[in-house]
Amino acid sequence: MLALIVFAMTFPGESRFHERPWKLVRDVILYWLALAAILLLFGYATGYLKYFPASMTVTWLAATPLVLVASHFAARMLLPRVMAMQGNQRTAVIAGTTEHGIRLDREIRGDPFLGTCLVGFFDDRESRRLAELPAGGRLLGKLSEVAAFVKENRIDLIYVTLPMATQPRIMALLGDLRDTTASIYFVPDLFVTDLIQGRIASINGMPVVAVCETPFTGIDGAIKRLSDVVLSLLILALISPLMLAIAIGVKRSSPGPVLFKQRRYGADGREILVYKFRSMTVCEDGEQIVQATRNDQRVTRLGAFLRRTSLDELPQFINVLQGRMSVVGPRPHAVAHNELYRKLLKGYMLRHKVKPGITGWAQVHGYRGETDTLDKMRKRVEYDLDYLRTWSLGMDLWIILKTVRVVLRDRHAY
Repeated sequence: MLALIVFAMTFPGESRFHERPWKLVRDVILYWLALAAILLLFGYATGYLKYFPASMTVTWLAATPLVLVASHFAARMLLPRVMAMQGNQRTAVIAGTTEHGIRLDREIRGDPFLGTCLVGFFDDRESRRLAELPAGGRLLGKLSEVAAFVKENRIDLIYVTLPMATQPRIMALLGDLRDTTASIYFVPDLFVTDLIQGRIASINGMPVVAVCETPFTGIDGAIKRLSDVVLSLLILALISPLMLAIAIGVKRSSPGPVLFKQRRYGADGREILVYKFRSMTVCEDGEQIVQATRNDQRVTRLGAFLRRTSLDELPQFINVLQGRMSVVGPRPHAVAHNELYRKLLKGYMLRHKVKPGITGWAQVHGYRGETDTLDKMRKRVEYDLDYLRTWSLGMDLWIILKTVRVVLRDRHAY
């Protein structure tokens, strides 16, 4: 049953077939380890684990992920061949030689898993668009000729990529196509903006297009919150003696409070208080905040060690339990820094569509610690937005594992 659950959670759908193989292997192993750990914990707590021979349990734990990975790769190899079989391939045309129409042509031709044969384009502006056709692309005629061509050649799919501003032409084309049995897809030119979790939804049957949305809606939001609560409770239970020792050390090392509280922006840009062990002789939280730099005189001797090892971040697991933060997400910045960078970087505030995290996609890619240049902050934001677009539970688990390695090796934090 667990194997079926893992295979269903990691099944290579259309979007996953294009991922690198190591990402697929990573997700299968991470999901398997997580679910197997839950089952083993349940078996140990109830005593049922002792009824199974240890050799069988170890073999099961090791063999199942190997079989799952092999099944995925077999699906990758067989599906293109199945799609290429006669009767499985669908034919398609594109109405509109626009920029995103040409991009769609490239995506279809480069994807053997779609099982789609693209015949060509239709557009009224032949003189302007003929030179812009991609390699191998054919201009089949004008928009008024689409319906006749589709019926005569038994075309299965029609992609309308005309600009949304040309509504009369779109409506006229759709009117002509009512007499065909082809499937019609409208491809809006929305990629001119930065789509975050772009998808189609509906309100009482009325379709709406999400342009910028959090990935944590519905069941995904419940999974994310549940994983945060479970992880934060387990980690706090394990590190409570360490946190007590650090608290005593901070109190005795320099005057001031044990915890440093600073205002940060949380989900949807709402202000939250973030906890950290105090590592400096000052507690700045005003309109002007100076980031810590190498050999900063404000950092205490113990504080330097805490910052280098990220132990000063441990109280943020309390923030996670409170629901203010998440274990994984974009790192929260001071309010003063947010107000500065939102004016300098386009799309900066989009990273606040989710709760801030103790660690994040940017941090495991080297963008941890001081952001002393605008380019460093820009790259951090790019990784944060990429996390919003591609989030999965497996990705969170992978970031947590990589964080451990980064903290042990990285020297960017000071």
